[in-house]
Amino acid sequence: MNIRACFAEAISTFALVFFGPLSIIMTAAVFGDGLSTETIFVISLAHGAAIGLMVYSFGHISGAHINPAVTIPMIITRKITISDGAGYIISQIIGAIVASFSLKLILPDLGAKVNYGVQGGPSELLHGDAMLGLSLEIILTFFLVTVIFMTAVHKKASPGFHGISIGGMIFLLHLVGIPLTGASMNPARTLGPAIASGFWEFHWIYWVGPIVGGIIAGMIMNYVFVNNDD
Repeated sequence: MNIRACFAEAISTFALVFFGPLSIIMTAAVFGDGLSTETIFVISLAHGAAIGLMVYSFGHISGAHINPAVTIPMIITRKITISDGAGYIISQIIGAIVASFSLKLILPDLGAKVNYGVQGGPSELLHGDAMLGLSLEIILTFFLVTVIFMTAVHKKASPGFHGISIGGMIFLLHLVGIPLTGASMNPARTLGPAIASGFWEFHWIYWVGPIVGGIIAGMIMNYVFVNNDD
């Protein structure tokens, strides 16, 4: 197991689960608890920037997966060993939990108002339907992992743009996904705040949806595009 790479995954995931939910906490404090154009934009930008910057910071160390739904397809397509992949996932979960409890320590009252940024399940726009929420998380994660494979994994991708591409896709997916499911696309991102807040409603959606969407995208991109162009 590559301890150095695992540590990079823990730091990267900490950054996402600290700054992403922190943006939710601060927008709630400034704009109120309801969603507004300003709120959605700020939260989307914070998540996209956190991911993009961590990709540039640690991509050359660990690949900057920052997400079990990215690591699992990488294991299946043999881009990473099972032992390293398991270490990555454990490190991502640890980083997420530590980040959430850091927020709980620093901003206990403000954070509690928004459950430290945990996704709350399918919204009224989806009629609270779990299967619609699950389907959307599958689709959102499919396109996230598609961008990752085609920009960071594909050997013929333009160098130097994967951080912008991945961060940009995160930004886009949050813009459209926040009003619908909260736009997780990452089990670790949801798990940390769930543990800190004790809010577990619809939690399974944010594991099954991202993992299924990630696997489908990883298999298609790898065997249709990546391997055929090597």
